[in-house]
Amino acid sequence: MKKIIAILLAALTVAFSFAACSNSNNKPTEGTTASSDSDLAYVQEKGSLIIGITYFEPMDYIDENGELTGFEVEFGKAVCEKLGVTPEFQEISWEAKETELSAKNIDCIWNGLTITEQKKETMSISNPYMNNKQVIICKADNKDAFSVAGGLDGKTVVAEKESAGEEAIADAAYADFFGKANYVAVESMKNAMMEVKAGTADAAVIDYVTGIGSLGEGSDYAELAIVEKSFADEQYGIAFRKGSDITEKVNQAIKELTEDGTLQKIAEKYNLGEQLVK
Repeated sequence: MKKIIAILLAALTVAFSFAACSNSNNKPTEGTTASSDSDLAYVQEKGSLIIGITYFEPMDYIDENGELTGFEVEFGKAVCEKLGVTPEFQEISWEAKETELSAKNIDCIWNGLTITEQKKETMSISNPYMNNKQVIICKADNKDAFSVAGGLDGKTVVAEKESAGEEAIADAAYADFFGKANYVAVESMKNAMMEVKAGTADAAVIDYVTGIGSLGEGSDYAELAIVEKSFADEQYGIAFRKGSDITEKVNQAIKELTEDGTLQKIAEKYNLGEQLVK
């Protein structure tokens, strides 16, 4: 009996020793880093910053050559060069943006993100870099009619899901304009403009920077116009995971690009020079 017990104890000792050795030799699983508490280290170790975007002019869009371009594409590349990483632009659903970020499917949201106190509670957001506001767009013939309170009563108004435009439509402060309109949510600002162009919606509420970058003579939306009435003045920022140590590095990069004139040059290329935060 003693002999049997001794054999069992010896076997258990070997098993525990093997398990301990196995655990000590385990490498970090895919998607983790040795510096798991540092978002910056995580990004630098993999060598890339995955940037969550949606497609809309003049920020992120496909040009006539099939290439991804836009103000924020060039801006992102300039910042990533200073961080020493490669930018990777990944299309996301705007309403799922925070889920994508927290799951590490993307490393930041860099796509005309409006800074709000609510967003600051769940994400780390850079210093503001661009001024924006929400505006109504419609067929040019309706521009004057929709610029006054009550002009949209009974009309169909669209906006991107989970966007600042949707928030403005729901805001009690603007009930005189949108309170009696029929609101329909769409997938993107591009879809909102397409609905108005097609006549399936009477008006859309979109970012002003999108309006000045997408409408006008020679554009795909030449028949649309911006109504001379704005809502919800705001600013854009770049969102990272809560507590991320990348944010301050990006703030420093933005400061340097502002001071050397690079950011102004990029903005003017897309007719956004006047919108930059000075």
